[in-house]
Amino acid sequence: MRMFDRNEILDRLAEQSVKGAAILAAGSSCGLVAKCAALGGADMLVVYSTGLSRLMGLPTSRIGDSNARTIEMADEIRNVVSDVPVIGGVEAWDPVRLDLDRLLDKFWAAGYSGVINYPTISTMGDKWRDRRGRVGLGFEREVEMIATARKKGIFSMAYVASANDAADMAEAGADCIVPHVGATRGGLVGHDEGQAIGEAIERINRINNAARTVRGDVILLAHGGAIAEPQDTEEVYRSTDCIGFVGASSIERIPIERAVKSAAEAFKAVPLDRNKS
Repeated sequence: MRMFDRNEILDRLAEQSVKGAAILAAGSSCGLVAKCAALGGADMLVVYSTGLSRLMGLPTSRIGDSNARTIEMADEIRNVVSDVPVIGGVEAWDPVRLDLDRLLDKFWAAGYSGVINYPTISTMGDKWRDRRGRVGLGFEREVEMIATARKKGIFSMAYVASANDAADMAEAGADCIVPHVGATRGGLVGHDEGQAIGEAIERINRINNAARTVRGDVILLAHGGAIAEPQDTEEVYRSTDCIGFVGASSIERIPIERAVKSAAEAFKAVPLDRNKS
């Protein structure tokens, strides 16, 4: 079973930057999506339990035991992709898995070469964060998870929705900071409201500046909101220090919706030949 250590992943990402190529981390919640994303050149595959809701035709939602589901999903992904690092989404505030060291060992044993804090409280608003934080299961657990991954030499990515969260994650040792600027727009079940691309860029820059103030070597990757299509990333790359994109709905939901609908329409459009000889 091919695994990638932290330094190997960092070297692969640095190589893309040297080439002038943007980094792509592709959300992949089933074998077919993972296989196609890898063939399309994805540098990393990111597995989220919430991706299962997308494949069910639902808005992105947390369903059931997130960590257990993500660990189970590794076999299907790793069965068809062996040459691309696979990153697992860890719910750090899982109340039945309080030992983060042990939890990360389980993700590594399942075949994940890296981790990302997802589901994340960073995007859930102050009321929820405060409520969880009062019982010791707030965003600080996500920061602790990233710090633990760094100590164990495991590659890590951190979703953040604010400058303060970015600074905390950079201090904890996250290899990649991913400004999360909202649920992805577009498609059949996407969010059509929210920030315009210009507003998203302003927010990304605030987050990036906070992270870079703490550590100059952190890798910056964009995600979410109005950044849903390849042309959207062009503007992000021109106007921010982000050198890549993390796509979830943009990879495994919206393209599938379009492709299947188009194929069905094309087959349905073929008329029967009523004048057979």
